[in-house]
Amino acid sequence: MTFVTRLAAIALLSAAATPLLAQSVTAGKLVIDQAWSRQTAPTQKVGGGFLSITNKGKTADRLVSATSPVATEVQLHTMSMDGGVMRMRQMKDGIAIPAGKTVELKPGGLHVMFIGLKRPLAVGDSVPVKLRFARQGEVQVRFKVQPVGATGPAEARHGQH
Repeated sequence: MTFVTRLAAIALLSAAATPLLAQSVTAGKLVIDQAWSRQTAPTQKVGGGFLSITNKGKTADRLVSATSPVATEVQLHTMSMDGGVMRMRQMKDGIAIPAGKTVELKPGGLHVMFIGLKRPLAVGDSVPVKLRFARQGEVQVRFKVQPVGATGPAEARHGQH
């Protein structure tokens, strides 16, 4: 392997690893971590977003809304069992983030719902999302797109091998 080939291989490996790193954003007393989404099909018009929000403060906050340029609308949702059927509903009052607690938005539970996708979400994409909190205000995060069957961000799955 020549020196140039080695450099090219290192550059490609570095570029490939970059999208796998989940972003951690601190805004005041809130820490937003492991924001990720799943790959969508070319004709799919909805997608889910997942993340962890830790409130290190002594005052509760509330995630009240979200926006993203990849969707015409972004809603906050929850899923729950109702008579043996999984149902999804919008959290119109937002999602409480209690003081001193971590709230997980994950598949099968609380999540961000991208509605009216303007383009497919592809593995490796970094989707910009603006979260709005009642107390903290707006916080910009990026959701890393994972493969269709993903159950968490890439580095969380990596440790499970």
